Amino acid sequence: MSSQNLNDLREQHPDSWLLEYIEKCKSGEILIGRELMQMLDILLGHFENPTAVFPCGIRFETADAHKRIKFIETQCKHYESPFAGKPFILTLRQKAFTEALYSFKIYDDEVERWVRLFQEAIMLIARKCGKTPFVAALVLAEWFCGEMGTKALCSSNDYEQADLMFQAIDAMREESPVLERVTRKNIRGMYFGNPKHPKKRGKFSYQNKGNIRKISAKTGAKEGKNIKVGASDEVHEMKDNSAVMPIRQALSTQDEPLYFEITTEGFTEGGYLDERSKEARQVLNGELERWRWLIWLHTQDSEEEIWQDERTWVKSNPDLGVIKKWSFLRQMVEEAKTNSATRAYVLAKDFNIKQAGGAAWLQDAEIINPATFDIEDFRGAYYIAGNDFAETTDLTASKLLLMKPGDPMVYFWSHYWIPEEKLKNSPDDANYKQWERDGYMTIVKGGSVDSSIVADWQWSLYEDFGLVPFKAGYDNRFAKDYIRKFEEYFGKDSETLNVPQEAKCLNNPMRRLESDLRRKLVNYNNRYGDFWCFRNTGIKTDNAERIQPCKRKTTHRIDGTAAAVIAYAVFEWHKSEFLTLIGG
Repeated sequence: MSSQNLNDLREQHPDSWLLEYIEKCKSGEILIGRELMQMLDILLGHFENPTAVFPCGIRFETADAHKRIKFIETQCKHYESPFAGKPFILTLRQKAFTEALYSFKIYDDEVERWVRLFQEAIMLIARKCGKTPFVAALVLAEWFCGEMGTKALCSSNDYEQADLMFQAIDAMREESPVLERVTRKNIRGMYFGNPKHPKKRGKFSYQNKGNIRKISAKTGAKEGKNIKVGASDEVHEMKDNSAVMPIRQALSTQDEPLYFEITTEGFTEGGYLDERSKEARQVLNGELERWRWLIWLHTQDSEEEIWQDERTWVKSNPDLGVIKKWSFLRQMVEEAKTNSATRAYVLAKDFNIKQAGGAAWLQDAEIINPATFDIEDFRGAYYIAGNDFAETTDLTASKLLLMKPGDPMVYFWSHYWIPEEKLKNSPDDANYKQWERDGYMTIVKGGSVDSSIVADWQWSLYEDFGLVPFKAGYDNRFAKDYIRKFEEYFGKDSETLNVPQEAKCLNNPMRRLESDLRRKLVNYNNRYGDFWCFRNTGIKTDNAERIQPCKRKTTHRIDGTAAAVIAYAVFEWHKSEFLTLIGG
C-alpha cells in the first residue's frame, strides 16, 4: 500500500490505533521485524481489497475494540512492582493488537450476522514484555464486555504457569472496586454475583453463569468443556498439542470464539510451538491459508543484528524502556558474549531465536590453543578416560585426561576410530586419512567399530608409557565389549562409570570445560580433530538453563567433545581422590 493510500485510510479512520501503529512502523518511527510487517501488510490488504477472500467483504469497525481498551484502561490496574496499583494504560502496539483482533468483521451465513474475522491469535514476544498481564486483561475485558454466559479457560503446560494468568486476572479484578463488587472467587474459579452485594437479575448477578477457570496439560478430564475464550500461556514448553486441542475443540459451539496463544521461544525440540511457528510463517509467506488466525510475531530479522546494533532489540522487545529495562538487557547481552549457556538463553528468551541445537558453543578463537606436549612426560601417570562409543555413523572417541601436580592445566591425549565404509560417502569435511597419518585416528575395516578396540588402545599406552587408568567414563552406548575388555586388562577392581547423557548430569562438567578452554587451560596437543569436534559443538539448554552438547548441524560430528565432557564429569565426581593420587 502506498503512503498516500495509507494517509487516506488514516483520514477515514482518525481514531484507529492500528492504522497509527502501521503508519509509524512503515515510516520507521517504530522498528519492527519482517514477520510482523508481513502481518500488517495482510491487514492492509483487507482494507485495499475487502472482497478478495470473503464474498460479502470485510468491514473495519473499531467499536468493540475500543470498548475493551477503555475497560482495561479505566477498570484494570497493575498488580506487580514497579507498577502495582497504577492504571493499566496500554501501549500503542497493545492497542493495535486489540484493534486488529476485534475490528475486522465478516458476515457469517451460519449465524446470519457480522462476526469477528479473527478467532485465534498467537503472540510471540520476548520475556518480561508484559504478555501475560496483557492477555489476562483482554480475557477479563471479554468476560465483562462480551455476551452473558461467557466462560474462559486459562491453560499452560503446568498448573503453576496456568495459575500465573489466572492470578493476573484475579488481581486486576480485585484491584477494581467496581469489578470486585459484582463478582466472587473460590478455589475453582471466578464467577459473577457477589453475596455481599447481591443483584437479583442481569449480567452481574448469579443469573450469569459465566466463569473463568484454569487448567494445565497435566489436568485430567479436559474434554467436555464449553467455553468462549481460551488462553494458553508459554506454549513453547508443550511437546505436542494434547493440552491445547481439547481447549480449541471446546470453542466449537460459539458464534465468536476467541483463542489466545502467547509465548516466548524455547528449547523443546520438535514440540508444539515448532509446528505452530512453521504454520504461522507459511501463512505469512502466502503458502498456507488461515484467514481467521491473527499472527503477531515480535522477532529479529537475524542474530547478527543483535550483536551489531542494539536499536534493533525493540523488534522482539517492543516495549523496551517502558516495561523492560534497557540496562537489564544490555547486561544480559554482554554476559551472553562470553557465556554460551547465557547466550543460548538470551537468544531464545530475549530475542525469540530458537535454540534447539544450532547455537555455537564456542568461537574458534576461544578453542584454539597451539600448545603441545610430549606423552613421555606423563610416563607412569594416572589418567581419567572419557569414552564416546559409536557403532556405525559417528566417530568413536577416547580422551585421556592427564594432570601434573600443582598445575591447573588439563592435558588431553586423544584417539579416534571410524569404519572404513563410512569414509566413502562421508557428509562432513574432515580429512580422516590425514588424522590417521598424524597418529590419532584409526580407520577400521568394515562397517562398524567394536568398542573393545578402545580398551586395546588404552592397554597399549600402559605397555608403552606405563599410563594407568584411575577411572573410565563411558556414555552407555555400545560400551559392553569395552567394559569386558577393560576389566580383562586392568582387573575387576578397575572402575568404569556410566555418565548419563542428559543436561542434569552434563551441565557442570561442560561449563567447566568451556571455562577452561576459554582460559587456555586445556592442552589438547594442537590436534585438529579435537579442535574440529569442539567447533562443531552446539549446546542444548533445558528449561532449568542446564546445558549439554549437541550437533550444530546433523552432518557434524562432536564425539571428541562428548568424550571430553565425560572425562570432566568423572573428574568432577572424584576430583579430590584423583588430585591426591597424582600428588596435587
